[in-house]
Amino acid sequence: MAFLRLGSKPECFHREGLNWFCSSGLSSDVAIEVQDMCFNLHKFPLISRSGLLSKLIEQLPFEDGSVCALKLPDLPGGAKAFELAMKFCYGVKFELTALNIVSLRCAAEYLQMTEDFGEKNLILQTDQFLKEVFTDWTDSLRALKTCQEVLRPAEDLYIVSRCIDSLATKACCSTQSTPAIEISDENVVAWNGISSAAGQKAEHLQGWWFDDVSFLNLHLYKRLIMAVESKGMNPEMISGSVMYYARKYLPLMTSQQLRPGATPVISNLLPSEEDQRMYLEELVTLLPTKKGVTPTSFLLSILRAAIFLQASSYCRENLERRVGAQLDEAALQDLLIPNMGYSVSETLYDVDCIQRIVDYFLITSQEANLSASIMVEEGAEFMVEREALTSMTIVASLIDGFLSEIAPDVNMKLSKFETLAATIPDYARPVDDGLYHAIDVYLKAHPWMTELEKEQLCRLMNCQKLSLEASTHAAQNERLPLRVVIQVLFFEQLRLRTTVSGWFFVSDNLDNPHHHLIGEINNGNVIDRMEDEIRLVVPEDDEMKERVSELEKECLDMKEDIEKLVKNKKSWGIFSRSIRLKQKLQSCNSEKSCDFKEPAPLSTLTASIDEQEEHSNDIAEVAAPQGFKFH
Repeated sequence: MAFLRLGSKPECFHREGLNWFCSSGLSSDVAIEVQDMCFNLHKFPLISRSGLLSKLIEQLPFEDGSVCALKLPDLPGGAKAFELAMKFCYGVKFELTALNIVSLRCAAEYLQMTEDFGEKNLILQTDQFLKEVFTDWTDSLRALKTCQEVLRPAEDLYIVSRCIDSLATKACCSTQSTPAIEISDENVVAWNGISSAAGQKAEHLQGWWFDDVSFLNLHLYKRLIMAVESKGMNPEMISGSVMYYARKYLPLMTSQQLRPGATPVISNLLPSEEDQRMYLEELVTLLPTKKGVTPTSFLLSILRAAIFLQASSYCRENLERRVGAQLDEAALQDLLIPNMGYSVSETLYDVDCIQRIVDYFLITSQEANLSASIMVEEGAEFMVEREALTSMTIVASLIDGFLSEIAPDVNMKLSKFETLAATIPDYARPVDDGLYHAIDVYLKAHPWMTELEKEQLCRLMNCQKLSLEASTHAAQNERLPLRVVIQVLFFEQLRLRTTVSGWFFVSDNLDNPHHHLIGEINNGNVIDRMEDEIRLVVPEDDEMKERVSELEKECLDMKEDIEKLVKNKKSWGIFSRSIRLKQKLQSCNSEKSCDFKEPAPLSTLTASIDEQEEHSNDIAEVAAPQGFKFH
């Protein structure tokens, strides 16, 4: 740390309680009160250096043997700064350091210790030492911290702005280039004034300055961040510093207390909620707006804290928009934002917030596609569209997982569930296994739903886009409506036929296979023919043999299901829910009017499905997600 020795005389002052005395042998003739301290001094050393004291002493009535009394209530730095100024006037030895230079410089300006009242007066001496302080990172930081005690006079003397400019310049230079740093066996000082001990590599790390500046108050920290931004520091570094500062002063961001059903405990050692709200709103404005610079997990954690602290609506909306712009980088756990409502009918998680975030994501995606459509290069446009589709697919999987998390909540309304699920476009889901799982969980948690509501909910998923595992589970799912189960069985059989034909290049029955299948589905001949087609192919290796064996087993199982379904299509005995269905039919027959209608015959349903298939392309095989299990 830099220092400067002033004065040459030995110490001649001593303190007795709240009074300072000079042991020069002469009785004091002026008493100056600063805060709660009283300095018993002599007129001549003071008026020869201070313009203010000279003026005040001259205005006081003076009598022989009397002591003049003065008060300096507004002196910057208080009694400590005046003690050093007093020693300077008497020529007593003391040291200037980065810790006392700011307050002493402000006191010297207040006392008017200019060159008009003596050569090399205190203002000149402190100004020269400040220049040396600004050449070193540590000294500049220490000086800036002390500015908090005398902020207004330090601002007027441009000390604060000079400290900030010095720190910003050194931070930018160190993060952009470090080849000029030389390391020796002893303490070293880099060309930009940043010192370090040998063997330490902190200055080589780009975020070395995060902890140093985190000790500044919010006002000075904000000005420093704006300064480094104006000097061209990359947004990633700015974001990293703001995140470090936020985690230090916003304990709610990392607190495990913000979990559903838990009440956060605010300790007396932590900042108050009001202070945390102020810090949060200011720090959000400092985060770079560039997409992807700030991690989505951090944005969601600070959004969670903003909701709890009841930050302004502008702040919360700003965070929701930023999260929506990069929602494809989020994790499911981060989306589980507890609902801060106090009503027992409130949902466990804040679904409305996630709905707004998804809406912002779709708006951002549309804007990206629009900008891509006006690009001149076709290759660039294709790349943007492919990236947008990938992001949409990731978000679709993310939202399906979120739907599965909120589905068990008994307070989750069907309308909210459907709205969030329907927000994701159909093309964003290569498979609907995740959506089916969420629907199944919702049906299990809400057994009181009517058949009409169940059918309405199941319209959200596309039965043609279910994997084999999901289709098998759906075919045996008692919670699904009967009509949905039949569609699942039909489309799985249709896909199996198409898959076998495509894999083994069987061309005999490829002419309009849908009509062949629908025309023969009632007598079960289609499964027999498919088994014959599989046996026509001679496997060439073990892998193909295994695949053929699996397909034959699938065909046999589906044949048994179809035969049972056709044989008992009037009583629907194949389904485990037939008892409840028969009871409902009997109750309808006993009344004159009944809203329940028996499901349409299989032939009618398959004919209707065939009409839809005539207007679509051949159905491609969709692989089931790895590791996805149904219960």
